[in-house]
Amino acid sequence: MIKAHSQRVLQPYSAQVQIAESDDARALSMDGDLWEFHFIYSNARGGKASVGRQQGRFTRAAHIRRCDLERVIENPVTDDGRVDERILELARFLIGARLPFEAADRYEYWLLDSKDQSPLALIFSCVDASEMASFPKLTDWAALPAAVMPIETSEAERSRSHGPVNYRLERCVAERAGSKPRAQWFTRRYHETEDFPPFLVREDWESEEHGDLCRRYLQRQAPRLLMLHGVSLEERRRMELAARANALDVARFYPLYPEIADPEVMDKLRIEARLRMAAGETAYSMGRRDGVLYQ
Repeated sequence: MIKAHSQRVLQPYSAQVQIAESDDARALSMDGDLWEFHFIYSNARGGKASVGRQQGRFTRAAHIRRCDLERVIENPVTDDGRVDERILELARFLIGARLPFEAADRYEYWLLDSKDQSPLALIFSCVDASEMASFPKLTDWAALPAAVMPIETSEAERSRSHGPVNYRLERCVAERAGSKPRAQWFTRRYHETEDFPPFLVREDWESEEHGDLCRRYLQRQAPRLLMLHGVSLEERRRMELAARANALDVARFYPLYPEIADPEVMDKLRIEARLRMAAGETAYSMGRRDGVLYQ
């Protein structure tokens, strides 16, 4: 039986990865287009991966675009031999699957505000409660690197040799966490009254400068933040408007948006993206950097 869910890629937050898994294989996608297939091998001699899946190791087997899944199923023989049945089983499931998959990582590890110990910034999340103990007791929040998500700076900032907005916001969060930062696991129950930052970091800053850094960071990250589940339509509409400056990123992640608050805004952005790509701008192609899936 194949199970499917999605979860946030942390830390830092960069996307909502889609995961379909059988007892001994899985397929992952960051954009719903390119799927990365893994085989799962048990660490125990003679054991099956399905017995204690968390003890297994994953070996990358193939990359297949969604538009090619049907072709692979119909003609499962390549120059290297026959396509493994574990891949074909997942491919058949993915052809009929509706994206995005339901979010399942409701166990969340938050850095706390030093003043009132409320959630300040999300560090980790996981699907099973049993996984919590395996995470390090980290109290540092990381922003998405400037190399992955560059944020424009002003001429005044450049003249003063200010660093990227990403890392300046990291310092702001660290300062707000205090000299003895604390973090805590929470179990989220979406659609109930909860006081968690909808976009994974607090936006109410006492300093105007710090508030501006946070606003600019989230606005640039908006196409990725729209992949989040459990966000109100009002907050989603705010990020859809912020995403207007990055139409290509919207087109890249759009298949994984669980809801749309303003279809007209999204339609205009997707049309803009198609025109820009037709004019020669390069669309995003999923890949890895130093083994990191989020890039």
